[in-house]
Amino acid sequence: MRRVNSSALARGSAAGLAAAGMIAAAGLFAAPAHAADPVFTLGGPAEIGLRPHPGSGAPQKATLDVTVDNPRDEDFTDEYTVAFDFSGIAGVADVRFDGDATSADCEITGTTAVCTDHSIWGSALNSVARLELTAAEGSALGAGGDIEVTGKSGTATFTPYTAKVTVGGPDLVMRPLGLEQDVLPGEAQPARISFANRGTAAADGVLLTLKYTHGIEIPERYSNCEYTKGAATSAEDVLSTAICSFDGSYEPGTVYELAEPLTVKAAQHAFHEDFVYRVGENTQKERDAQRAGASFTRGSGEKLALKKVLSARSADLDPRDNQQEQSIRAKNTADFVAYGASVAEAAAGETVRTTVGFRNEGPAWIGYIRSGEDIGVVDLTVPEGAAVTGKPDTCTGVTASGGAREQQLGAPRYLCAVPSVVMEDEDFALPFEMEIEKVVHRAKGKVTVRNWSASDPSLPFDPDMDDNTAAVVLNSGDAGSDSGGTGDPATSGGTGGSTGGGGDDDESTGGTAGGSTTSGTSAGGATAQGGLAATGSSALLAAGGAAAALAAGAVAIVAARRRRTNA
Repeated sequence: MRRVNSSALARGSAAGLAAAGMIAAAGLFAAPAHAADPVFTLGGPAEIGLRPHPGSGAPQKATLDVTVDNPRDEDFTDEYTVAFDFSGIAGVADVRFDGDATSADCEITGTTAVCTDHSIWGSALNSVARLELTAAEGSALGAGGDIEVTGKSGTATFTPYTAKVTVGGPDLVMRPLGLEQDVLPGEAQPARISFANRGTAAADGVLLTLKYTHGIEIPERYSNCEYTKGAATSAEDVLSTAICSFDGSYEPGTVYELAEPLTVKAAQHAFHEDFVYRVGENTQKERDAQRAGASFTRGSGEKLALKKVLSARSADLDPRDNQQEQSIRAKNTADFVAYGASVAEAAAGETVRTTVGFRNEGPAWIGYIRSGEDIGVVDLTVPEGAAVTGKPDTCTGVTASGGAREQQLGAPRYLCAVPSVVMEDEDFALPFEMEIEKVVHRAKGKVTVRNWSASDPSLPFDPDMDDNTAAVVLNSGDAGSDSGGTGDPATSGGTGGSTGGGGDDDESTGGTAGGSTTSGTSAGGATAQGGLAATGSSALLAAGGAAAALAAGAVAIVAARRRRTNA
């Protein structure tokens, strides 16, 4: 059994492939589940079109991927079977299994087939089998039928799936744009979007869908388009969407183009961006798939129109060519500025609370939305004489050299993953609790935001690494705080404020406190606990800052993670 993998952006535009239907429930009878039995959903495209048989020579193939969705966290490892009924497409299509893309043991007998397997990965969309379909010799244009798929296991229940197969139909093909890939922040380009119908039948209306990342702006607001903006709180939400509908008949063998180009503009905070554009038939199913449950606002400007350009050479029916994607890289940088903290006095046995982390002072946002990889890591070295008693869930305790450690509390060092999206004004705050086991005058630790590789700590988008490290100081003996000061609190009377400052070793602190908590406000307006406070409680603080909740991947798809070596 294979997991089905894709990136955050692909998931955002996977609704495009859902234009062909995606997971559809069938009307076949399924045996009732026992109360404790897991329920899995079989699925795949609701409809698939086949290129008509040429009469002589080999017909062109289409593929149908059948999947099973396991919504539970647990893997399922019992044997199960998936049965295929091909009687509905007899005389319409010929079918075989693609052995290279099918991990299950599958056997066809007449108009039926059975696949046997014994693993379904948890919290994932798993591949069952890939079918290769061709139009049967002598099949008529427009002929069709259903493939019915059911599952069976002694310890699980499967929701069945039906795929409709048709010979011929429209084939909408999006043409590449060829936008400039390397741009400056603020630069705009005209997008002359065009598509062809290379199928055998007209499309009754079309739907143009645009999906674009946080650093791209499309200023026009047409009356036949609806718009939604990503919430920009995760790799999923970072995509904005525009959906434009066009009535009329769009004939086979013809190319159509927007009557006037759209404007694709790189925002001032743009960095590495993606612009996805697709075309599909104007059906409720396609519209629902592209909306993906989001709320849209209709534009109030002029109506966007299409015009006929030229005749197109006929090609194969293939829903995968309905969509194109353009990468745009703005010549921009971000500045991750670390902040630490200082406490004037804390006695042995007391617990102090601190929030360390970094701010992105821009101008660029950073998003690894294709791979879902971590942007980097916040590396905290605990001051001498203190033991961590409370930490964020995103932080892992390691040995002083960065090696694995079983006991997570009381570690000398912590590595905290920076997720795949950091906005241009974000404050990434990490709350810790530390118990003073031994009073060490001016005990000094540090916090650094860097790459995962300690041998190459530089961040490729941050040219100024001097402010990526800040000090964490216990029992500094310094009273008061100076939000705008500089200096190393371990060696001088002044302390760095929550906005950061330069001291020796390029380490600044986030303010001081003695017996009470001070707060600092970042340049972006987010507020975090900026300093250490002595307290009699060792209760774990709630994880602070919306950035700590960021994670790549959510739609039961497994996202790639960066290899974390040499930490």
